[in-house]
Amino acid sequence: MSRSLLLAGGAVVVVAAVGVGAAAFLRPPTLNAPPPEEYQVVNAEKQVVGHYSVPDDASILAKPNAEQILFGRRLLNETARLLPANVGNGLACNSCHLVDGKLPEGNPYINTVNFYPHEMPRAGKEVNLVMRINGCFQRSMNGKPLKPDSAEMQAMIAYMTWLKGDVAKADRVNILNAAPIDTKLVPDPANGAVVYAARCATCHGDQGEGMKDAAGHFIFPPLWGDQSFNIGAGMARTYKAAAFVKAAMPPAMNLKAPLGAGGVLTDQEAVDVAEFFTHMPRPDFAGKVNDWPNGNKPKDARY
Repeated sequence: MSRSLLLAGGAVVVVAAVGVGAAAFLRPPTLNAPPPEEYQVVNAEKQVVGHYSVPDDASILAKPNAEQILFGRRLLNETARLLPANVGNGLACNSCHLVDGKLPEGNPYINTVNFYPHEMPRAGKEVNLVMRINGCFQRSMNGKPLKPDSAEMQAMIAYMTWLKGDVAKADRVNILNAAPIDTKLVPDPANGAVVYAARCATCHGDQGEGMKDAAGHFIFPPLWGDQSFNIGAGMARTYKAAAFVKAAMPPAMNLKAPLGAGGVLTDQEAVDVAEFFTHMPRPDFAGKVNDWPNGNKPKDARY
């Protein structure tokens, strides 16, 4: 038996060779990513009519509007920095839409273009995609709407359109937008504070203030305070936030790609911690008086 020491990415790896030539251990590792997961595409009757895989970002370059799509992707990732006149806090669109909006149960954009226009209970009317995006700017970003025909609005829609691929308007990719959560669970905010300190504070701060890089831009978004989403945001609702937390947090606990695959907290822990941070101080939203005009306000609404 012989031992070989290999330097791999700065780390010393000890390999025991039993009757195998050293050359076998000196081959470079395979760096190819695994093939993308394939999802069913279903029609309105839930019949399978095709299959979908998240497209490779490199395919954007072959599109005639590649520059617009790439601009849209950048806006979704750097919203507060690139649109300071429209964003009133430290969040980006992708603070709540993980992995460039590609992660099932992480609020993906995959079905977004085909989903709208859609009747929305909170608005009490049909809402198109421009209205939905601007609703996020006013609620999640605690800011101001974009002009519908602005280059920025059209670029974000262009990215979402590219992401859906060739899925027909009437069809849907068979994925979940959010993880299922047991809404019968009674929240325990005291336990939520314990969960937050143990699982969340490292990235989001002891006081929910988030984490910034050396340039002053947020790496991890603030979960309460003036730089967080206002009470009109969907994420300010306990069970809606819990579904996101359950599916996607905390990403540092997951070594399986993509980071943010969740599955760390139980339903009860997710509900408890969501109750804790959603009910911490955050900006108000004047437009809340117009929400759920037809009734059926969800039980976890903040107002």
